[in-house]
Amino acid sequence: MDVEDELSIDLPTTDTSLTRAFYLFVLVPTVLGVAHHVDHIVRGNHVGWPITPEVNAFTYSLAIYPLLAISLYLTVTRRVEARYWAGFFAFSAGMLAYFHISPWAVEPPQDVMVPYADPLVGYLAFAIVLALIASVVIGSVYGAVLWYRNGS
Repeated sequence: MDVEDELSIDLPTTDTSLTRAFYLFVLVPTVLGVAHHVDHIVRGNHVGWPITPEVNAFTYSLAIYPLLAISLYLTVTRRVEARYWAGFFAFSAGMLAYFHISPWAVEPPQDVMVPYADPLVGYLAFAIVLALIASVVIGSVYGAVLWYRNGS
């Protein structure tokens, strides 16, 4: 038995379980994530490489963008489907909640709100964080529903 018989190099031809609307569940958290990273830079705290020489949680959080690009590529080529995205979003939600709103938060709410002179801007910045967390939770739930419905 040859390796080609064991590992097919052909792409799956079955329809994906992900709907067109699902891509909104990827786009919204991506836009909110970019807004949150820009917020880090504007308020000037919890910022790391490539903005400052220090490597910290900010630096590692930037890995989400290449991971999203790879995940989208794998989705478009039908190598991953709803189950993958349900897990991806669930893990992202857990990390965001841990780093921003848990009792052990590295960047607690006051670190997001207080640096701004105008409290309204600080509240808006924190609202973006909450919307980001909510959007990945909703994306995870939607992915899980699709996974359950389609058995993929």
